[in-house]
Amino acid sequence: MENLNEIIINFINSAGAFGPVFACLLILIESICPVLPLAIFIGINFLSFGNFFGFLISWIFTILGCIFSFIIFRKGFNKKFNLLIKDKNKTYHLMEKFSNISLGSLTVLIAIPFTPAFLINIAAGLSNIDFKKYFVALVIGKISLVYFWGYISTSLLESIKDPIILLRIIFLLILAYLVSKLVNKKFNI
Repeated sequence: MENLNEIIINFINSAGAFGPVFACLLILIESICPVLPLAIFIGINFLSFGNFFGFLISWIFTILGCIFSFIIFRKGFNKKFNLLIKDKNKTYHLMEKFSNISLGSLTVLIAIPFTPAFLINIAAGLSNIDFKKYFVALVIGKISLVYFWGYISTSLLESIKDPIILLRIIFLLILAYLVSKLVNKKFNI
């Protein structure tokens, strides 16, 4: 298991500047394609650049990816989607509710690690939510999300040497998952 830590560190060091740049591009793509593991890309940046710069770079690229996803759905699908849902009361009311969500509630939704961020980006792009409100919620909410995944990813490598850290990680993941379930249930996501 200790070799796994060395393999990952050697891979990051051998990739040079291309490894973190590639991780940043994957963070952008992950905002649209949710099957990619955001935690790994954030972890690569934390390991490559250290906690401060790794956090800053991951935070910026996560926000840029969400904005990119928002713009794609706002410019490309918003009008067509709104025409489609006018006759469907449940969907129309859900989108109206999302358009009028408070800044605090939107920030909490974005900040929870297990909330499907790509769905929030799509819903924000398809709804009539104000971009400024969405942007402010992103800037604030992504702080805790990026820090959480950066801590989890780097600690996971340390847990290979110290099993107590692994127990802390498992506890944090379970806690974050339970909180996200409660928030998702409250907002009917």
